[in-house]
Amino acid sequence: MKSFFRMTLLVLVLLLVALVSALTAMRLAIHGREVEVPKLVGLTPTEADRAAAAVGLQLIMERQYYSPQIPEGKVMSQLPEAGTHVRRGWQLRVAESLGPQRVVIPDVLGQSGRAADLNIRRRGLDVGAVAQIAISDTPADRVISQSPPPNASGISAPKISLLITTTPEPQSFVMANFVGQPLGSATTALVQGGMLLGTVGIATQPAVPNTSTSVPLPAPIPQASPASIIVMQSPAPGQKVAAGITVNFEVKP
Repeated sequence: MKSFFRMTLLVLVLLLVALVSALTAMRLAIHGREVEVPKLVGLTPTEADRAAAAVGLQLIMERQYYSPQIPEGKVMSQLPEAGTHVRRGWQLRVAESLGPQRVVIPDVLGQSGRAADLNIRRRGLDVGAVAQIAISDTPADRVISQSPPPNASGISAPKISLLITTTPEPQSFVMANFVGQPLGSATTALVQGGMLLGTVGIATQPAVPNTSTSVPLPAPIPQASPASIIVMQSPAPGQKVAAGITVNFEVKP
């Protein structure tokens, strides 16, 4: 019995030792693949790439900024920061300095989008975000705002964002139902809604059989009046229409 307990205890001890050994090996394996991020700020892109590759990391040059402190052509910022522990193969994102700002921000207000783009790029700058806005009584394709503003100084990024006008979309309505209404009130509603009255036709009346033997007199031609009742309209009720559209009616005199 005692030998059985001893064997059981020995097996448990061996299992515990094996588990601890496995955990230790796993931890060493994980941390063995970690490296310390080197300091890249102040290096040239080529030097930074070599330093990153030496510890098994990848270098990605993301953007360029003006900087009065960091000389042109040097790394001015990095992410992750130096001293951080990361796994091999991790990507280091850096920004390159363009040195102090030497380019004057041009005034492109009032120019077309293409003219502004050319004016900006020929100064060695880039066009940033371009937004459009519809403004009534304003010509389309005109720069009405820029950021940074003209002649600005102390700019960090060599990009100019633009706000350009575009042609406003015509206002649209859902066509009302005028069937059964007098022509006069419908015409007033059209004018108030910015629409136009088109043709007004007379709905065809069913022919009345002539039982008289006398020669029939010509029937008077019916005329539409403000009191005439609308029996048909075009465009049809519920249809989406634009402002200024022409509406045609058929009425019953």
